[in-house]
Amino acid sequence: MSVDALLWILLPVFIAAGSSLLSFFVMQAKLEVAVSQEREIIAKLQAQLNAQQQSVEDKVHAAEEETKRRSFDNFLADIRVEERHYVRESKSLMTNRKAMILQERLFFRNIPLSNWVEHEMTIEDGGDLSRLAKSASVFSGAQGSLTPATDEVQPSAAPSFSAGPRLVKSEPNAGLLVG
Repeated sequence: MSVDALLWILLPVFIAAGSSLLSFFVMQAKLEVAVSQEREIIAKLQAQLNAQQQSVEDKVHAAEEETKRRSFDNFLADIRVEERHYVRESKSLMTNRKAMILQERLFFRNIPLSNWVEHEMTIEDGGDLSRLAKSASVFSGAQGSLTPATDEVQPSAAPSFSAGPRLVKSEPNAGLLVG
């Protein structure tokens, strides 16, 4: 057998092997392009999903904060101060003394949270009773958020006292105010 015959026999085998290697590399390149495109699509979808999850978490957090704020506002709207005062006049041989008695207590809806806190203040002639009551108030003097329910009693010759709470006015946010 001659070399030419051997060359004609092996040449198609070499061409087939070269063609298969060439098609392998072309298909490998196409596969890498397809995989990179799929990874790009997956990365975009994952970024969208993460953004959507963050958005949902922010909305849930905002809704929780709003709910907490509203419930706290509703709670504070139900807390009020009941306030009453009257004038006591004590007469003795030498002195005639007038004193204003201020009583206050805290309420949650209709449940008293504290006992009556009582202050006795001496009234000078021509003194302003409402200014004196506001300056001596324990609950509503320092805190502007609590709405006092006042029952002002004008000075009289005999001491007067309201025997129990009575309706003064009704406000939609603070409930019924009694004095």
